[in-house]
Amino acid sequence: MARNTLAGKGKGKSRSAKYYAANPEAKKKKQAYDKAYHSTPERKKYRAKLNAKNRKAGTYGNKDNKDMSHTKKGKLVKEKQSKNRARNRGKK
Repeated sequence: MARNTLAGKGKGKSRSAKYYAANPEAKKKKQAYDKAYHSTPERKKYRAKLNAKNRKAGTYGNKDNKDMSHTKKGKLVKEKQSKNRARNRGKK
């Protein structure tokens, strides 16, 4: 599988990255949770839907730094990856 060429461009570490680097047991627990969560049928179906929309829009795998983003009304629109992924960062 090819490496994601858009990944790993940041210079610093987030607060959570520093925490997990300092607490390997917590990191291991989180990785186990994430693996279980993202392998559920609901998550797989959700990812497949978004990937299909990305392919249809022509943004999948072409390194144009665009994502399909959900609007408040539930529609999908093209948006910069950085804006789309930053919007809900830190909210849980």
